[in-house]
Amino acid sequence: MPHGDSVVSAIDVSPLDIDLQDAVIRLVRLVDAPAEAPVLLPLITREIVYRLLKGNQSARLRHVAILRGYTPPIAKAVERLRQDLDQPLRIEDLARELGMSVSSLQHHFKAVTKLSPLQFQKQLRLQEARRLMLSEAYDAARAAYRVGYNDASHFNREYKSLFGILPMRDVQRLREEVLEIAG
Repeated sequence: MPHGDSVVSAIDVSPLDIDLQDAVIRLVRLVDAPAEAPVLLPLITREIVYRLLKGNQSARLRHVAILRGYTPPIAKAVERLRQDLDQPLRIEDLARELGMSVSSLQHHFKAVTKLSPLQFQKQLRLQEARRLMLSEAYDAARAAYRVGYNDASHFNREYKSLFGILPMRDVQRLREEVLEIAG
């Protein structure tokens, strides 16, 4: 891992540099200039990579490049966690399915996502419960059960820990915000 790996976030956003924007626009315009594309495409692509590596996302890009060999199995693990959202996480089964040891899976999962598989699953569950309450009018207990929680008080504690507020108050607050924006 690169030095300072712990400060590289799994997802990040930064302002678009004007020179990078210009290069991307020139790349897109090559669609209308098929005769020039074979010559200019590699040059513009190289410029874009150069500008990305010199920009605000350079640490994240180096991090992803180093982890490249581990990203596909971790992507499979994430997809499996999404599919089996309401099921208990059996890390040993997941590691075996991916052809990895448990410690290797945990290490590489955290390197890619910045969360352990269990933490990631918990966030997926809580985000899905929030979505169910907001868009499908589930109450907290029903949403909790749907995403794999059998204990409503445990669900409420974890929800509050992630979002800073109890589930139904959060949903009410979010709906009020939407009404203010729409109003």
